[in-house]
Amino acid sequence: MFGLIKFIIWIVGFVVVSLFVLDYFGYEVNRNYFDESKKECLAQLNACKDEYIKQGTENAKCDFNCVDPKLIIKKSQDDLDAPSETGDEG
Repeated sequence: MFGLIKFIIWIVGFVVVSLFVLDYFGYEVNRNYFDESKKECLAQLNACKDEYIKQGTENAKCDFNCVDPKLIIKKSQDDLDAPSETGDEG
């Protein structure tokens, strides 16, 4: 039991440190990604379900990929709007 609690504390610590490191390098985690893309995922799921019922188990081809890592972790807007550090203003 103690080992499980220790493991959970390590995982939470790793997540917290990872978020700080991502923020330091100018990236942010889009915490609203799953709420925003829920409708699209449900529509894809319904289309896959209909195709699966229509085609059967052998012929159904369903590309169900709702998670795009490029949209979950992205460059923060503050870093994109800031002038470059090289002194090039134009």
